[in-house]
Amino acid sequence: MISRRNIATAIGATAAGLAAAGLVSSAQAQTPAAETTFDRIRRTKKLRIGAVAGAAPYYNKDIATGQWGGFYIDLSKALAEELEVELEIIETTWGNSVLDLQANKTDIFFGLNPTPKRALVIDFSVPVFNNAFTMIAKKGLGKKTWDEFNNPAVKITVDAGSSQDQVATRLCPKAQISRFKAVDEAATAVMTGRADAQCIVMMLSLTMLKKNPQLGELVVPTPVFATTSNAGFRRESDKTWRDYVNTWLEFNRGLGLIRSVIIKNMEAVGITEADMPAGVSL
Repeated sequence: MISRRNIATAIGATAAGLAAAGLVSSAQAQTPAAETTFDRIRRTKKLRIGAVAGAAPYYNKDIATGQWGGFYIDLSKALAEELEVELEIIETTWGNSVLDLQANKTDIFFGLNPTPKRALVIDFSVPVFNNAFTMIAKKGLGKKTWDEFNNPAVKITVDAGSSQDQVATRLCPKAQISRFKAVDEAATAVMTGRADAQCIVMMLSLTMLKKNPQLGELVVPTPVFATTSNAGFRRESDKTWRDYVNTWLEFNRGLGLIRSVIIKNMEAVGITEADMPAGVSL
C-alpha cells in the first residue's frame, strides 16, 4: 500500500520536474492550485489593491512623483499594516476594477457601490460610508428631479461601466446617455456644452466642483438615491478574506479611524462636511 507521504512526495517531484522542464513555472509548482486570497496574502506578504488616478478624495496619484494618496489609500495602508504585509498599488479604472478582481489581479478594491449586476460576479464588504448620486448640471438647466432628467432632450454623460452609468441607465432611460472612458472626459463634455449634465457620486462631484466651479452646478435629484461605498472581492468559496476585512472595518469604525481618514482627505481637497447638500451625510 502506498502511503500518503509517498503520494505527496511523488506529486512534489512531478511538479518540480515539470518546472525544470519549463512546462510550468516554479511559482506554479510551489503554489497550491486552490489557494485562497487570504492564504496568498499571508504567503506572499503582499496586499494588492486597485486604485484610480484622478479620483480624489478616494484616490489621487501625484503625476510628478508617482505617489498615491486619498482616503482609500490611507485605509489600505492601515489594513496592510494590520496584516503585517506590503501594500502593492495597481492602477485601474472604475470600469475595469471588477474585471481586475475577477482576473485575480487585485485582492480588494475600495470604492464600489453594491449593485445587483456587480453582485452576480463579486462579493462586497460591509459599507465603508454613505454616498448619494448627483448631477453636475450646466448652469441654468433648472432640473431638480430624476423624472425631469429622464427626458429625450436631456444629454447625460457618465464614465462607462461605473455605478453612475448603471444608475443613469436605470433612472433616465429616455435621456441621451453618452459613455466616456474616464470621469474627466465626461465632465469636459458638460463644460464644453456638448452635454447637459454628468451623473456622478456625491464625493466625486463635490471634489470636482471645488477644483473647477465652472464645470456647472451641483444637483441632488429627488427623490435622493442614496447608496454606500464598499470594498469588492473576487468571488471564492472560502469567505475568510471578506470576513476578515468586514471585522477590520467594523472595529476601526468604532475607533473612529474610517471617519478621520475620510474627513482628512476631504479637507485636503478643500471640502468640509458643511459643503455636503442638506439631507446627505457620511
